[in-house]
Amino acid sequence: MHGQTSGPNRREPRHDPLHARAVDPARDREHTAAKDYIQALVAGLSGNTAAVRELLVALSVGFTLPGPLPDALARRESLDGIIAAAEDAGLLAPDGTVVGTVQHALLAATPSAHVHALQRELVEKVLATGEPLGELARDLARSRLRDARVAAELERTADSVLESDPRLAADLYAEAVLAGTDELANAARHAQAAAGTGDLDAAGRLVDRLLALPESPDVQRGVDVAASVWAQRGMLARGAETYSWLGPERLESSAPLAAVAMIGSGNATGAEQLLAAMRASGSPTLLAVALSLTEKGLRQTLGSEPQLGLPELIRASDMMNAAGTVIPLPETPAALAALCALHSGEPAVAESVLKSAVSAGQGGDAARPRLFLLLAWTAMQQDNADEARLAINEAVKANHWSLAPRDEFLLAALDVGLARRGGDVHDLVLAWDRARESMMHVSVDLFSLLPWGELMIAAARLRETRKVAHYLGGIWELLGRLDNPPLWAVPIHWAAVQAALLSESPAELAPHAAALVRASDRSHFASVLAAGGKAWVSVLAGRFEAADVETAARELAAVGMPWEGARLAGHAAAHAEERRDMLKLLACARDLHPQSQGSPIPPAAASRHSAPAPPGQENTVATGSSAGLSAREREVARLLLEGKTYREIGEAIYISHRTAEHHVARMRRRLGAENRSDLLIRLRIALGEGYPPRE
Repeated sequence: MHGQTSGPNRREPRHDPLHARAVDPARDREHTAAKDYIQALVAGLSGNTAAVRELLVALSVGFTLPGPLPDALARRESLDGIIAAAEDAGLLAPDGTVVGTVQHALLAATPSAHVHALQRELVEKVLATGEPLGELARDLARSRLRDARVAAELERTADSVLESDPRLAADLYAEAVLAGTDELANAARHAQAAAGTGDLDAAGRLVDRLLALPESPDVQRGVDVAASVWAQRGMLARGAETYSWLGPERLESSAPLAAVAMIGSGNATGAEQLLAAMRASGSPTLLAVALSLTEKGLRQTLGSEPQLGLPELIRASDMMNAAGTVIPLPETPAALAALCALHSGEPAVAESVLKSAVSAGQGGDAARPRLFLLLAWTAMQQDNADEARLAINEAVKANHWSLAPRDEFLLAALDVGLARRGGDVHDLVLAWDRARESMMHVSVDLFSLLPWGELMIAAARLRETRKVAHYLGGIWELLGRLDNPPLWAVPIHWAAVQAALLSESPAELAPHAAALVRASDRSHFASVLAAGGKAWVSVLAGRFEAADVETAARELAAVGMPWEGARLAGHAAAHAEERRDMLKLLACARDLHPQSQGSPIPPAAASRHSAPAPPGQENTVATGSSAGLSAREREVARLLLEGKTYREIGEAIYISHRTAEHHVARMRRRLGAENRSDLLIRLRIALGEGYPPRE
């Protein structure tokens, strides 16, 4: 598996004076200096200096006062005197430990064989008491003591915390290898721990070595980790293939995970066949129930009653939260429930599920960035850009590692969506460039349709649809393999309608509008989007009823899309022939998009829509609305109000389409317009009621 880029966030091994001593000139010089230092320290000691040194070495490797001590020391009749001599010389701290600088020098000057012999004797004495080695095992492993007893205890401790504290487990498995454990014997568990922390590189390397063996130990766990890593890398189909390689006879409790990966990559038939061949196994634990509900809910989203899937997925997320375990997953139940809710027009439900999962730590450190990014998506869809950016910040700093490719792609789409909604062309172009790079690292799957839809619209907005054409082809092919499930297909058809409108392509719009209409029988969300698409077509054709547009806009807001509703109402207001319709639609837009209230109507608009001014003051606010626009800008404005694209404006007045776009951006800033629809209204008012010309 391809590795993540290493960087400053990678953890360095803990410094320990007992670490490996490779023979080199510098090490030899250190060894000689340490011996000289120790000789100088003990030279002035009275009594048996060799015994004092022996005591200090024993304490340095882990023995404690008053005991146990090595047998050779414990048998000495003059032990109290030896201890007193060390204390008098200032070599022992009040707690009976060796002073740090002395300890380091002693260990550097003492032959490794003697140090390890003392350590093994220490292990025997501790285990003879019936007590575990505890932290001593970790210290001994880091000193490169190879001892089967130490390694076994480290493995047992790692196993006990694997699903609750993957970070600690990963450290313990690594230390067990230092103590002599065969690295491949616990490779699957070690990889699971690494994946649980978000370290995809380490997990991938361990699993690659494991699965390459003719007879892989703990192969089911290894495949779970591999599938999870592939999913996070944005290659869910590879994860599904890994489960296919394992085969149904070895899947056992991993069957629900395999089903999620297969469905997500478009192989629902394979998932059904796999599950039908499996026998119920294992105890009905919280975790087992969570996984079972996950695959059941996901399968229901593909059926004739997709609305039944969301409650199942929410219950699966609840059970996973209650279980408190961290296991490798292609996708967390919370993420699936949130995606299902977003695809159903219920972003508030998605937000609630995600916040509960974040609070419970569902999926561990590896899942936190994705949960926060999905929270950001729910905020963006509900027209709360500030909350979206806060969630993005939490995602970026959520764990020790950089974002996985799947999450990096979702973040890039979020940046594009926020820039598009903000109306800043420059920001949109920059975000689009970043997204273009991110999309090259991932493949299309069922769980990434929302970001692909956003990028489809942005590509149409920037006239770069050709750069995403083959990805979009993959989306339609994936949905076709799943028999075009309405719950998952509806939002992407809506995005395609928006893209077709931006591209002014009726031929491209028709099939997607028809798909929304067909889905309306089984999906309220689809019926709202179908009505919204119909309203857009009527507005752009200049043949619409203000009441119908307002209804469509408010229904869009009711299914968690207030920005989309405000944009529709605002655009219609800019094209309304009657002043009362303009005011009504403008009020609707501002009602659905409260942020626009901070951008007041220009003075000229206020004079048209308010009570008559007092005598002598009629022209004090109405003049000069267009005085701030240059002749060229007024020319561009007239063409813009006629519905011309930037390219058509450029061809009409012999400038580039980029120059036309820059003129529009300047006018927007000058007039204080918040978005394109608001700009069209202000331009129409500024240029007078004759624009756009009426037929």
